[in-house]
Parts: sequence; C-alpha cells; structure tokens
Amino acid sequence: MAKEKTIYTCTECGGISPKWLGKCPHCNAWNTLIESVAENPGAVKNRYSTQRQGLAKASDVTALADIEATDMSRTPTGHEELDRVLGGGIVEGGVVLIGGDPGIGKSTLLLQALDSLQRAGLNTLYVTGEESGAQVALRSRRLGLDGSQVKVMAEIQLDKILATLEATQPAVAVIDSIQTVYSDLLTSAPGSVAQVRECAAHLTRAAKSSGVCIILVGHVTKDGALAGPRVLEHMVDTVLYFEGDTHSSFRLVRAIKNRFGAVNEIGVFAMTEKGLKGVTNPSAMFLSQHSEPVPGSCVMVTLEGTRPLLVEIQALVDDGGPNPRRLSVGLDRDRLAMLLAVLHRHAGVACMDQDVFVNAVGGVRISEPAADLAVMLAIASSLRGKAMPKGFLAFGEVGLAGEVRPAPRGQERLKEAAKLGFSVAVVPKANAPKKPIEGLTIHAVERIEEALDLVRSLQ
Repeated sequence: MAKEKTIYTCTECGGISPKWLGKCPHCNAWNTLIESVAENPGAVKNRYSTQRQGLAKASDVTALADIEATDMSRTPTGHEELDRVLGGGIVEGGVVLIGGDPGIGKSTLLLQALDSLQRAGLNTLYVTGEESGAQVALRSRRLGLDGSQVKVMAEIQLDKILATLEATQPAVAVIDSIQTVYSDLLTSAPGSVAQVRECAAHLTRAAKSSGVCIILVGHVTKDGALAGPRVLEHMVDTVLYFEGDTHSSFRLVRAIKNRFGAVNEIGVFAMTEKGLKGVTNPSAMFLSQHSEPVPGSCVMVTLEGTRPLLVEIQALVDDGGPNPRRLSVGLDRDRLAMLLAVLHRHAGVACMDQDVFVNAVGGVRISEPAADLAVMLAIASSLRGKAMPKGFLAFGEVGLAGEVRPAPRGQERLKEAAKLGFSVAVVPKANAPKKPIEGLTIHAVERIEEALDLVRSLQ
C-alpha cells in the first residue's frame, strides 16, 4: 500500500508547503505550518464535479439602476446589546462568525438568543459538536431557560448537518463550533485549514440558497485572532469578537466586519448566574468612583462605532532616574512618547527624567486620536499634583505642531457627557456647539498650551 503523502499548511494564510519550514514562504509568519494528509485526487474531482452540477444557470447582466433594492428586514434577537452589534438584528440568509476565548460566554449568549427567538415564534436549531445534548440541556437549566423548545442536534458531519437544515428549515441555526465540523470529501482531520474552509463555504452556500441565518462559533488562537485561514472572515457577512477578561464579570462584543451595519460597534454584557445580561449604561464601568477629584485623572468621551462612551484616563508621573519608563495600558505606547515630546516642546512640561504610566480604566482599548488631549491633561495634572475640577472632561486630537484638532461627531459626545452629569468640557474649537448645551460649560481651545493655561485657571 502506498504511503499517504503529507503536506504542511499555514494556519494564517492557508498556503501549502511540501516540507516543514519555520517560516511560511507565503505570508512569512513563524511557526504556523501544520502537518496534514494530502487530499485524495479522486475525492477532489468528485467534490468539484458535484458542485458544478449544483450550480444554477448564470444570471443575466443587469444595469445597477434597474436592480430593485430593498432594505434587509431584521429580526430582533431579544437582547438589545446583541442587536446593536448586529446592526439591528439577524438578517435572513446572513452568516455570522463569532469568536472569543474559551469560557468567555459565546455558547451561553447564543443559547439565550435562540431561546428568545424561539419564544418569539421562530424555528431555531442548535448544532453542537463539542457537547452532548444533555450538556446543552444542563446549561439551559442553569440559565433558567425552563421549557425551552430550541431544537438541539449533536453532530459534526457536514452532510448530516446540511440535510437537517434542509429538512427542518429553521430561521436561525447555530454551529458550535466550525472547527469540529468535517466533510467526508476531505481526508484531513477536523479543525484543519482545508476542513474549516470547505465546511464554512458549504454552510455559507446553504444559508444564501435557503434563507436560514447561520451563526458560526469559531475558536481563537493564543494571540486572540480567529483560528483557521483569514479567508473564513471574508466568506461571512458579520464577524464578532468577544473581548474581556474571564476574571471580570463584564464582556464586550465587538463587530469587526458587518455587511449589514456599522463596524466597531460594541455591546456590553455582564456575566451573572442567569447568563449574560446587557448593560444599559456602560460608561459607569469605565469611570472610577472617586469621592473627590484626584490628580492625574481626566475623563474623555470616546466613540465605539455609533456609541459614545465616557472613559477615565489615569496618568502617574514619578521620579524615574537615568532610564525613565513609558508605559501605557489601553493606549498606543508610541503615541504616548509623541505626546510627551509635544508637551515639552509646545507647553514647557518636561518629563525627561520621570516615569510616565498611562491607563484607560475598565480594560477598554482606545485607538482613536481623540484621547490625546485627555492624556496630556492627565499627565500635567499628575506632574503638578493638582486635580481637575469636579465634572470635568476633555477630548481632541493633538498634532505635532501643538494644535488641537477636532474629533468626529463632537456634538454627540458632548450630549452624552451632559446626560451623565458632567459640567465642564475642554474641546477643540471646531467641536464647539453653535447652541449651548444645558448644564455643560464648554471651553474651546486651538492649541495645547492654551488648554493647559485654561485648566490651571480652573484648578
């Protein structure tokens, strides 16, 4: 009997190499080549001939203006925070990929969502490849989902899953997880790049042809990215990531890609004994509860998708000796070094011999440059040992020339701050509202030195 031929497949890009290499020759990623058995040529031929037979007749070429376009109807899942991330609810024929660390709550949230949809009268199906039906039922009892009529199927073979989808015609189906599903047409093991790509392609094709909304649960690597080839993210309509520490009760669900809604939307959940519950006021978890204002603290308003969130930026400046440290948590470290240089050159605030530590409270990651002004004011406050006034906030981008640039959607940021009881705001001049906002005193600045002088007069 001839020996089976082995190949090495890259888990990052899906590239194939005939021998093992430390670095992938296609994408130059290190330690990503995994040994697998080469596909049987007969099976490959059979697979593609089967696909060709199932293809429909090619559609006619039509002018864009002649195509009737209607808005996608959305079905709410019964969880407001999840609907926000999805863009309003699930879409008929949509494919959603959701990933996150083990034990962070992916299966819990989806089981709760399916139960809500089922109680609203929709036909639902939960396909589990990692647990038995009894384990899923036990979890539903723990979550308080008594009398749930969600249909459960413990299966990992792709053909049986597709046959069940065609026979039961559910409105929503969850595949937990895509890494456990395998196709008999491939000889590689479940979870391999080829199997994940092939099974996801078949399930996506089934969703588009039948109109069922399919939600795929994906494993993540140790770096936090979805396991398998990146082509998996290109196949689906929506990609969601679970974020947050498993030791914390709060979870963030972030939309990385969404063909039916805004990207970078976040939903905030709290893990309770009865599962995940939506947090209606997420700004409260990102703000420390100080009885009195403390030095080195400044509140800013950041945008996560379409949602304005108030986040506290904390800075600590201390004697550093000959080799001062620059450390930031939740903010870009290189940007911190740039802001310190701008502070020294244009505002006369020198931190050359000081350790500077900056932190975004609550574990949130801020990538937008609108945090610049709040970071610089917090550093200056910690260096001088004087706290900001009570109810103070600031936002704005700071350039290398010392100018304060506007942040997008400044009006919404200020209205959110006023709603939460903040009374004093320092903002870029271009973000100053034309009409006053009740309860909020707004100071518009053009340069960083102007902002620092203004804050000193308020302290």
